[in-house]
Amino acid sequence: MTVIKGKNVILRPLKESDIPILYRYIYGKEHTEWKKYDAPYYPLEPMSLEAFASAMEKHLRKKEPPGRMIIEHLGEAIGTVNYYWEDESTRWLEAGIVIYPSRFWSRGLGTEALALWIDYLFQHLEIARVGLTTWSGNPRMVRAAEKLGMKMEGRLRKCRYYQGVYYDSIRMGILREEWGEAKKELPFFQNRSAAR
Repeated sequence: MTVIKGKNVILRPLKESDIPILYRYIYGKEHTEWKKYDAPYYPLEPMSLEAFASAMEKHLRKKEPPGRMIIEHLGEAIGTVNYYWEDESTRWLEAGIVIYPSRFWSRGLGTEALALWIDYLFQHLEIARVGLTTWSGNPRMVRAAEKLGMKMEGRLRKCRYYQGVYYDSIRMGILREEWGEAKKELPFFQNRSAAR
């Protein structure tokens, strides 16, 4: 399995020992700030650790390319990157990222992890585009995508209602040929290595 080494983060396959850590991040009481930005208009349904572990089992078994990888910083699992098919028959793929502990936000770690992930997806999948869907209530995600050269492809106005306020749904994306040019300007790809 691939381990992707960046300057400040590593993307690596999910291990069984990561499951309780992710469970605490997602369902615990300590790191809850992320829930305000990761589609909070969809309620987080309670789940037991056993049910969560069972749901994560497919990620432990999946070979190249994995659908989800751990973001690690200084030896600590701090989040995940993932992809899913909006429509696999037409090769329409969407990517996602979450960094759970807020102490790691606004340090460029998420932008670097997303850059490494986009690059990996283009290298390992026959796709013309990597998309990302977010909402106007998550300006850090929009900025990170813009820094990587992703373009605003669609903005559905006032279609996300959350805590008495209407927000926009935002679709961003980058084409393979655009990525080839954009990554030349990104510091994350200077002296980068991928170990297998």
